[in-house]
Amino acid sequence: MVGIPASIDDTLAGLSDEGYVCGRDLGTVVYLSLKLGKPLFLEGEAGVGKTEIAKALAAMLGRQLIRLQCYEGLDAASAIYEWNFAAQMIAIRTAEASGGASREELQTELFSQDYMIKRPLLQAMEPHAEGPPILLIDEVDRTDEPFEAFLLEALSDFQVTIPEVGTVKAEEPPVVILTSNRTREVHDALKRRCLYHWVDYPAFERELAILHARVPDCAATLSKEIVTFVQALRGEDLFKNPGVAETIDWARCLIALDAVALSPEVVSETLGALLKYQDDIAKIAGSEATRILNEARQQLAQAS
Repeated sequence: MVGIPASIDDTLAGLSDEGYVCGRDLGTVVYLSLKLGKPLFLEGEAGVGKTEIAKALAAMLGRQLIRLQCYEGLDAASAIYEWNFAAQMIAIRTAEASGGASREELQTELFSQDYMIKRPLLQAMEPHAEGPPILLIDEVDRTDEPFEAFLLEALSDFQVTIPEVGTVKAEEPPVVILTSNRTREVHDALKRRCLYHWVDYPAFERELAILHARVPDCAATLSKEIVTFVQALRGEDLFKNPGVAETIDWARCLIALDAVALSPEVVSETLGALLKYQDDIAKIAGSEATRILNEARQQLAQAS
């Protein structure tokens, strides 16, 4: 089992080895979360790398990543377990046909672990040979207040109660990372259980380093043009700004097209990799793309 990093610098180095480039502020809060055993609450725009840090952390520590994808209407039972009703019905029909099992025996068998489908929270509380897993509770802002209240209790005691089985308590608490795109405010009581960090769009040098780490076959000149253009694009009045994920996707698209440099034509033809709303694409395509590209090139020329 890989132990937690000995320092903030070791944390940054370990994440970097897994292709995740972040600043010292984020590295510090990750290190403290591991050191103190406190959940980490990451908030920020979509596509800035909140989910990716959980993946990188799991790889760095050699732990299993267990992901609970939140959605509207998610309830506690769906996050913990459910019974395999189809298998239970088959077992009932088989018992009835054979006449072998008593009612009590059949009930005990039907509500055993053999017929239980374990969901992320229950999986995360079970023992793991490689050490406590990374539990990613992704986009918690999509759920409602009752589920938040349940999470508050679950993250406090790291135990859940299953009526037919009893209480399951984690021998070693999982490493918990919660993310939010801030589509609504998450209750303060849940945030107070966690260490908090706002994950912002990276500065030029860091986004360039991220691009080099994730798309190493992208030429240095093209990488600089891509990052400069994307950062300029975020200054426009768009419905949804492109995140780092879109920067990486766009670079891969340009490489697939054998592009060696940006041009107004190739930018307009590939805007769908950067922008996900037609109004934004219509606004930027054509003369606006040319203007932003020219400004980006001037900025690069002045910096060199």
